Amino acid sequence: MPTEHDAIQGEAKVAPRKLGVIGIVVACVAAFAVTTGIMSREKSNADLRTWTDEQAVPTVAVIAPSSTALNPTLELPGRLEAYSRAPIYARVSGYVKGWYVDIGAKVKAGQLLADIEAPDLDQQLIQARADLASQQASAELSAATLERRKTLLSSNFVSKQEIDERTADLANKRAAVKSGEANVNRLEALTGFKKIVAPFDGVVTARNTDVGALINAGASTGPAMFVVSDIKKLRVYVDVPQSYVPMIKMGAKADITMPGYADRTFPAVVETSSQSVDASTGTTRMQLALDNPTGQLMPGSYANVRMNLDRGTAPLHIPASALIFNHQGLRVATVNAEDRIVFKPVVIARDLGKNIELASGLAANDRVVVAPPDGIVDGDKVRVAGQDKERKPATASRTQDEKS
Repeated sequence: MPTEHDAIQGEAKVAPRKLGVIGIVVACVAAFAVTTGIMSREKSNADLRTWTDEQAVPTVAVIAPSSTALNPTLELPGRLEAYSRAPIYARVSGYVKGWYVDIGAKVKAGQLLADIEAPDLDQQLIQARADLASQQASAELSAATLERRKTLLSSNFVSKQEIDERTADLANKRAAVKSGEANVNRLEALTGFKKIVAPFDGVVTARNTDVGALINAGASTGPAMFVVSDIKKLRVYVDVPQSYVPMIKMGAKADITMPGYADRTFPAVVETSSQSVDASTGTTRMQLALDNPTGQLMPGSYANVRMNLDRGTAPLHIPASALIFNHQGLRVATVNAEDRIVFKPVVIARDLGKNIELASGLAANDRVVVAPPDGIVDGDKVRVAGQDKERKPATASRTQDEKS
């Protein structure tokens, strides 16, 4: 029969064995916890490295070029000119005897504008008429002499040689008469130019003479005595850039606005073109016709011309922020199917401020970077904004909390 001492010894033997098992269990739990913690940290570190690498790739916003016509018109500065304008110079030399119209006066064709006093011309005309009378008398005497000589020819009183000489002399005298008549007619025509008249109906837009002023005939290098302009119809001259010339058709409508008439628009029509390009400006001069029946619009005025453009297809346009200009020229950054940067050179058709119309360089399906980051180069990997949801790395402590 076992004694109390034996029982105590048995319990003493079992206690170390239980402690050993408990120690092993505790060691396994600790090892598992350490292993799990290490693995969680490694995973968190790997996620952090992956997230960091992803964040190192720049994120860009892209947009497809739009083919909507932003503005089907073209606005350019223009200049108004009279449809008919005549600077009037004197044809005779003399002094201004009087002038009868001032600037702003409406005149009719043939209306007297001024008189010129030309005493030298008057004396030349008197002399020419006297010379003509003398030449006519000489011709008449030569004709009478020839007729008398012919009556004596049958009696052999005069020779045939003398008759021929008299005939030639009469021809010379008659030629001199014709020359004298032409000289008289010329001087009489010049005398008519002593009266300065309006060449057509219009308005006197300039007067650069006064009573007593010395006038030199044909002095077209100086200011004209008068300038008469027909302002019932005006010409509008516009210099159009070469790239837009094919889009503007003859007969196209245009709207004219002027600083003095901010609340009004005047209709005009494209009338003709110079059919040439100015090498210094790269523009073609076009002429528009503008009716001005009331005469309120003045020649020489500045005007803003808005012309309609006739386009076969709508041009592509992109934001102005997408343009990159450096030593390689004007380019646009696009994103290809592999999300890598591809630079494409472009040609601007028109700058509209926030938007740019392109003449060439892009296709409608290109993905254009709206605002390219600094330092980006061809072939760089990028992330397209909105293409993937934002991912953040999980920290080790948060992983452990989720597992617990």
